[in-house]
Amino acid sequence: MAGSTQVPDLLRAARGEVLERPPVWMMRQAGRYMKAYRDLRDKYPNFRDRSEIPEVAIEVSLQPWRAFRPDGVILFSDIVTLLPGLGIEIDVVEGKGPVIDPPIRSQEQIEKLHPLEPEESLPFIKEILKALRQEVGNQSTVLGFVGAPWTLAAYAIEGKTSKNYTNIKGMAFSQPGLLHQLLSKLADAIAVYVRYQIDSGAQVVQMFDSWAGQLSPQDYETFALPYQQQVARQVKKTYPDTPLILYISGSAGILGRMEQSGVDIISLDWTVDMAEARQQLGHETKVQGNIDPGILFGSKELIHSRILDTVRKAGNQGHILNLGHGVLPGTPEENVAFFFETAKAIRH
Repeated sequence: MAGSTQVPDLLRAARGEVLERPPVWMMRQAGRYMKAYRDLRDKYPNFRDRSEIPEVAIEVSLQPWRAFRPDGVILFSDIVTLLPGLGIEIDVVEGKGPVIDPPIRSQEQIEKLHPLEPEESLPFIKEILKALRQEVGNQSTVLGFVGAPWTLAAYAIEGKTSKNYTNIKGMAFSQPGLLHQLLSKLADAIAVYVRYQIDSGAQVVQMFDSWAGQLSPQDYETFALPYQQQVARQVKKTYPDTPLILYISGSAGILGRMEQSGVDIISLDWTVDMAEARQQLGHETKVQGNIDPGILFGSKELIHSRILDTVRKAGNQGHILNLGHGVLPGTPEENVAFFFETAKAIRH
């Protein structure tokens, strides 16, 4: 394995060590804003090919590593990748995201779902993660990537990306028992998937509950939090020392509740002030984020000042610098490069 035996900075931050600069990576650091990615997309127009053919997914995952040398290299994948392994067929449509037809809306469909056997349904994940570890060695940290139960249930029940979530909320408020059954099955499968990613080389795993911010705090406690806890509990039984990150878009109103999820690091979106989040969560809680990805369309002076402001507010312990959401399509690649250069030059 390349590199020395030293522990990478992102892992050190995840453990709460004091560092002279925060480690930095970006959600969606591999993606459409990069010319190298667009060239590859022309060759492999099907998203599932890009994320499931090992040599292609390895190449995509490593494009930002070669360009910017981030402190984290995340598995290039999709939030719904594990669903076919349960018996839920998916298609990822360019520009529209995952499509599930027929959607999962009946007791009979939920009962037909089977436990996840990742060696059978997701063997490409092992190959990709092993290759990433081999490539980056200890110069960076390899991150795994999974969706959380509520968000996967939302995709499965809605059948596609949704603006108002009427189908899953309809089930939540009229047939809660049915939804709880699905959420529990998904949580078990996600825990198996996280452990498989760690077995395969992931040193940290980020769980995306992208749509849980659409829930009221009361409903978050009922339909999202218990199943995040179920995943974390099962993973920690096997891998107590592997850091888990939880990201929710629109989470400012539920930060204190997110802290109860059993994960190690809370990934903040940009709608909460970093200083206020640190105060609310307490400095024992590790955080990630949280610069508005739209800032990358601004001037270099603005990017520089926002990075310094965020890092100053976060402090020198238990902070991973990131965006508050993924890199946006059309973001100038040179501004992403400048973001990484600036972040790496910081000294507390």
